[in-house]
Amino acid sequence: MQELAFRTLLYRYFFFSWLFRDVSQGSALERAAATRHNKAQAHWLLTYMRRWLWSGALLYALGGFAESILNAPLLSAFFYVPGALSLPVNAVIGAAWLGLKALPPGPF
Repeated sequence: MQELAFRTLLYRYFFFSWLFRDVSQGSALERAAATRHNKAQAHWLLTYMRRWLWSGALLYALGGFAESILNAPLLSAFFYVPGALSLPVNAVIGAAWLGLKALPPGPF
């Protein structure tokens, strides 16, 4: 079995697109199978939400440490910006999860 590169593992740890299939291509049966596959993979989205929540909280805490203890506002911005961006990423993941859970079952 081939080992994955660290960059690939890091990407897969934070981004979930590799888990899902494209439902806009293929025949009707292939699209229905892709939809069923995506609905079955939706439970992993909660794991990705937790990862982004904790990494955002850690980055925000590091920003607070850099700002208050080290008195380095530029360094704190280096941590605050990605920490703040974790919130909209979580909103997108939550919307995807709700959408996949609310989808009606396919025609097959």
